[in-house]
Amino acid sequence: RYISIFRPSVKCEAMKNKAQWKTMGPAKVAVPSPKNFLQKHSKEPKLPARKKERDSTKLPELSVPRRTDHPVMGIQSNKNFINTNAVAAITGLPKKPQPVYVDRRQGDKYLLETSGLAPKYIKKKDYGVTPKYITRRNEETKRAQKEYEASILEHLKKRAMKQLSDEEKRRLLQ
Repeated sequence: RYISIFRPSVKCEAMKNKAQWKTMGPAKVAVPSPKNFLQKHSKEPKLPARKKERDSTKLPELSVPRRTDHPVMGIQSNKNFINTNAVAAITGLPKKPQPVYVDRRQGDKYLLETSGLAPKYIKKKDYGVTPKYITRRNEETKRAQKEYEASILEHLKKRAMKQLSDEEKRRLLQ
């Protein structure tokens, strides 16, 4: 049987460097100390420190009146609200009832518009109008077709037979 002459030296070197390969290959990174252990949320990005604003003493304008504010007294209106409301109710148009559908004998009512039973697309402004991108595409195809036909006619005219005059025929025959 063959035995290499370098076998003892290889064994000796392997024994010397064996501690380096305990971590699946030579250790390249220093082992962290146990005092610097990984803590919860330490890898998350931290927001910058909050700056104290100097304008924090000035409050924004509030639309709600303060407790110390009192309403202005003594303003009276000559408007008769009861009569104006009655006139508006009499002369105004009556409200149209909302379309509903009933699904059971007990009379449970539901709005028809949100149910999906009534076609809603008919009420759109652009119902029945051809979209712009389709008209544009149709125009482009028509223009391309005309250009193609024109190029074919031009090509045919170039290759078409020319009618020769009598003099040219005689010359060619001679």
